[in-house]
Amino acid sequence: MAAWLPWVVFGLVVLALMVLDLGVINRAARLISLREAVAWSAAWVILSLAFCAGVYFWRGPIRALDYLTCYVLEKSLSLDNIFVIALIFEYAAVPSHLQRKVLSWGVLGALVMRATFIFAGIELVAHFQWVFYVFGIFLLLSGTNLLRHPRRDLAPARSRLLRLTQKLIPVTDLYEGPAFFVHRAGRRLATPLFLALLMIELADLLFATDSIPAAFAVTQDPLIIYTSNVFAVLGLRALYFLLVHTLQRFRYLHTGLSLVLMFVGAKMLVARWVRIPTHWALLTILAILVIAALASLHADQRVQKLPPNGTRDEESGS
Repeated sequence: MAAWLPWVVFGLVVLALMVLDLGVINRAARLISLREAVAWSAAWVILSLAFCAGVYFWRGPIRALDYLTCYVLEKSLSLDNIFVIALIFEYAAVPSHLQRKVLSWGVLGALVMRATFIFAGIELVAHFQWVFYVFGIFLLLSGTNLLRHPRRDLAPARSRLLRLTQKLIPVTDLYEGPAFFVHRAGRRLATPLFLALLMIELADLLFATDSIPAAFAVTQDPLIIYTSNVFAVLGLRALYFLLVHTLQRFRYLHTGLSLVLMFVGAKMLVARWVRIPTHWALLTILAILVIAALASLHADQRVQKLPPNGTRDEESGS
């Protein structure tokens, strides 16, 4: 089989899915229901696992495990992205029925951006082995920084690139329906919807700088890294509408994600001397996420049981 054939086949399948999504099913701007979000989220997960099964029969159990580990890693890191997307939509006051369109086009940009990152990383690692250790140090620092400064605290209004864009591109004061650009008096103007899309792409650029190097800790197979990234990104939009209102309960999620990044970074740094099997890496990542989720739910239940002034009474109490 030609080396380029799997890329072409996978690219055509993804293109067909995006055309079906953007051009047929979700052509009109509308509000997505919780039931629909659940259905789409489940569909993307099932499709991702079906692809994993295909990798198993095509390239064997080792590559299938690599894919599954990368997918779980990318999927978990994308959860933190949901906080930032919600913050962007709130800052830009994006109407609920237009959020789906922004995320859909954001996914297209993310796929191109991540493909560029992956191929650049593959070339760097192939020609300069020390880059692998740079990735490890970067992930350790990223995990530490995330632990100290959760990304949900980011302020879109402070983005320098956003302010520069507003200076260079004339922007309308109000939304113009689902349009990203409009013509007024012979001039082409951007709408606030385009600025929201730009912020979404910048957010994914930020997250890609973590997630792509993290995938290199699992495998350096470009097809495995890219396909796992694609399926994680394609499911992000439905996952956003499913979890955006419930993720606030997971107060220790960013702690778990920071520990995942630090673990993956450490794995890259010690790989020359200590080889951590992929299945143990996968189990470690899952264990960290489960513990973070359970700790969050336990803390949330304790807060719900407190009376309205329970905390203050305890502090003053006593």
